[in-house]
Amino acid sequence: MTVDLNSRGSFDLAKLQEDFFLSLVSASKSVNTVKNYRTDLNCFNQFLSLKKVDGICDLNDFNLTKVHEYASFLEEKYTSTNSRRRRVQTLRIFFDYLLGRNIIKENPVKKISPCPKFLDIPRPVLIDHIQTLWDHLLNESKNPSPFPALLSQRNLLIVMLIYGCGLKVSELSMLQKRHILLGKSSRVMVTPLRRDPYSIPLPEGFADLYNLFLKNLSKIVKEQKQIKAIRIGKALEAAQALSASDSSHEDLESEASLLLFNANHYRILSAGLSPRGLEIIFEELKKKLKIEITPKSLRQACIFKWLHAKHPESDIKEWLGVAPSYSFKPYLELADQYHYHDHFFAKLTYKDSSIS
Repeated sequence: MTVDLNSRGSFDLAKLQEDFFLSLVSASKSVNTVKNYRTDLNCFNQFLSLKKVDGICDLNDFNLTKVHEYASFLEEKYTSTNSRRRRVQTLRIFFDYLLGRNIIKENPVKKISPCPKFLDIPRPVLIDHIQTLWDHLLNESKNPSPFPALLSQRNLLIVMLIYGCGLKVSELSMLQKRHILLGKSSRVMVTPLRRDPYSIPLPEGFADLYNLFLKNLSKIVKEQKQIKAIRIGKALEAAQALSASDSSHEDLESEASLLLFNANHYRILSAGLSPRGLEIIFEELKKKLKIEITPKSLRQACIFKWLHAKHPESDIKEWLGVAPSYSFKPYLELADQYHYHDHFFAKLTYKDSSIS
């Protein structure tokens, strides 16, 4: 990889930053991670612009004094300690990258102590709002119209996997059918990209809903294939289209056999739901039911629920996929203010029932 130099031997900072972002992509960093690094380095670029340093500079001139000036700049720009901490950490990683390419002689950012990381104050959804959401979805899941019923069954599964199992939207979006392990002790398997897999107990009532969901999903997919084939017209073309549709809908189910699906109000559009797609589902339900709820606040309610149930903290940390050093202090300090249960899961009465 070449480095762009001007006549004075200085470096093209913009080019180096783009090379850095490409290295993150090559290292299989997610789109959101690369986007966050770009945002953080844009802040650094704003600082340089304020100091009237153009895009061509000698990075070896960026010494400890300038690092402290940048830290002061962040102090004025951001009230959040974690925001300041993240931007310093990003600059440290960027300079490590430059050091590894022998572009700079040392990393001055390593000479300052990082800002302490503060834990977010939990803001869980109220139990009454969870109950309102659950009752609404349960009622809609028994809609005589097959497709609205299937959508609500999907959404009930999402609620159970977040509030019952503590899954994040990033984990839900990657969840495959093979990760649902039903049996005497039913569990959901989480398979992080860079860590060992771990499993979480599934809540009571999940298995019946899950089996019904798969049965009804299969019926809807089959109907969509038939409708698509009929619309083509000619018998031969319809047969060929049905075969092609079979493979495309095998993708719907085999596309890593993703559990969830993306849909509009009328039909399934594709296999899988992105993290943003999951958030949009909650935004629409929030607006419709006039409740305050997000996937994050529902997951925080799950943590309170587990703590109130007196599960060992070591088990909860394992279920959340966090380090043993993770602190529940913010939750324990608020434990008396929030009380949660999942008794309404017992309202599921789906056994031997399906879309007709």
